[in-house]
Amino acid sequence: MFQTAPEISLGEAVSDSHLAAYRFMLRARLLDDKFAALYRAGKIHGGVFLGRGQEALSASLGLALNKTDVFAPLIRDAAGRLAFGESILDAVRTYMGSSLGPMRGRDGNVHRGRPKDGYLPMISHLGAMISVVNGILIARRFKKITGTVGAACLGDGATSTGAFHEAMNQAAVEKLPLVMVVADNQYAYSTPTASQFACADLADKGIGYGIATHSVDATDLTACLKIVGGAVTQARNGGGPQLIIAKLLRLCGHGEHDDAHYIVPELKNSTLGRDCLKVAEETILRQNWVDAAQLAVWRSNIIQEIEEAVAQVQREPAPDPFTEEWRAIASEHLSETHNA
Repeated sequence: MFQTAPEISLGEAVSDSHLAAYRFMLRARLLDDKFAALYRAGKIHGGVFLGRGQEALSASLGLALNKTDVFAPLIRDAAGRLAFGESILDAVRTYMGSSLGPMRGRDGNVHRGRPKDGYLPMISHLGAMISVVNGILIARRFKKITGTVGAACLGDGATSTGAFHEAMNQAAVEKLPLVMVVADNQYAYSTPTASQFACADLADKGIGYGIATHSVDATDLTACLKIVGGAVTQARNGGGPQLIIAKLLRLCGHGEHDDAHYIVPELKNSTLGRDCLKVAEETILRQNWVDAAQLAVWRSNIIQEIEEAVAQVQREPAPDPFTEEWRAIASEHLSETHNA
């Protein structure tokens, strides 16, 4: 006999989604902090790019997607990656070059994913992944696969590239279920947005292509959950491509090698400079969804999980260039299920 599910009030749904997103945000922040520490200790080779200040936007997107969707995250999307299903162990293995990681220690630490699961390794953060997602969505259309969405993340600087223009135009003409999420963090590396584009708002670009456009204060988790979730639903229900312009400020350098001296104090002291993690935490405590003691327990448990993952990966082998068979990971003996 089937049982009727208990009725959930709007307030309960809001609190549940907010708490779930907050926990992914916290996991991402603490994981980023650990990567930064390992980088400074010389344990990580290559760049380390933190998502500090972008976690609310990223987690909201990861949670809005289904596991059958396609997700193309960027270098600052740790929260979205975790919400979409990446494990802390996968992230640590890639950053530390373990041969047991999803990319087998062969690629740079930000180019990680599991394509068979719809989680795409990044080619470039300059708009290149939009056309890749478009191609997958068109292939699914040919195969009569419906009800799926493709999400591509990019920064404000990527909107100045030819790759962005071509992919936007294609998605609009083909009416693809594509969700493009632009983290408008006021700088393309160190170039301010005023030197990137002349339109009053990046949302104007979407309108010019005939694409539904949404703007959101990305320091506000509640707003992100509503706007991002709504855009994904519209794309899934036949509304065509959706463009989300998320206003925020990167609360760190472009990477750990960058001190972000170019970010002006006016922006740091504005509402854009708010820490989305702290804003989300304040909302939780103000609404009495959980108390400070529970938040502390979550933080402690996540730190322990991260430390255990790092300790495990430090014991794992790096790839041996003299014995490695340099064939595609899709090869049978290197398939994505091997050593997972």
